Amino acid sequence: MRGMKKKRPVAVFDVDGTIFRSSLFIELVEELIRQKHLPASMKKAYADEKEEWMNREGTYDAYVKAMVRASYEYFRGIDMVDFKRASRTVVETQSKHVYRFTRDLIKTLKKRDYFLLAVSHSPKVILDYFCPSLGFDKWYGLMYETDPKNKLTARVVDPHIILDKAAILKRAVTNQNLSYTKSIGVGDSETDVPFLKLVDEPICFNPASGLYKRAKKNGWRTVVERKDVIYEL
Repeated sequence: MRGMKKKRPVAVFDVDGTIFRSSLFIELVEELIRQKHLPASMKKAYADEKEEWMNREGTYDAYVKAMVRASYEYFRGIDMVDFKRASRTVVETQSKHVYRFTRDLIKTLKKRDYFLLAVSHSPKVILDYFCPSLGFDKWYGLMYETDPKNKLTARVVDPHIILDKAAILKRAVTNQNLSYTKSIGVGDSETDVPFLKLVDEPICFNPASGLYKRAKKNGWRTVVERKDVIYEL
């Protein structure tokens, strides 16, 4: 109908391990430890999972999840001002530590007027510094509750929503008047499967074994970036 605004196609990206070549959450924890806002003893809480991952006996997801679980206790009492300062430091020093494939894809889609959506299990505070420079229109991450003194309680606000990436995509499509037609999704682990199922063109980028098996079964595009080489499987 005349006067109706054309719906923009949506492109949804996971962040850690998909755009950023590490985990924003891990780098934030390390920075908070360096700045003495967290005790170095926190590392013991996820040391086993980290060692298993380093030895290729465990998964990266298990390592990160163990760190997130530890954060519920250790983040308690951190001033939000310090939390934001550490987040800004990580992004200022590591914002260019991104993959070429996803960086260039984001630039291309931006030119094609896609609505760029980022969904992550990293804190929204650090995403607020990381995502704008890449051109994202909207981003979702973990939001930590603060007390009247602006200190973290370590409680995550609405975790059931943030942890459901498919629900976030559906909400964005509805609220932002977007279209699934020609939609694109990029992820690297099984936690991204729910939103990859919703888009027209799912891309499994440097996938973990679980996602790679899903990609083969479903005929999804699989892209690998290794050093300065990008190839498809």
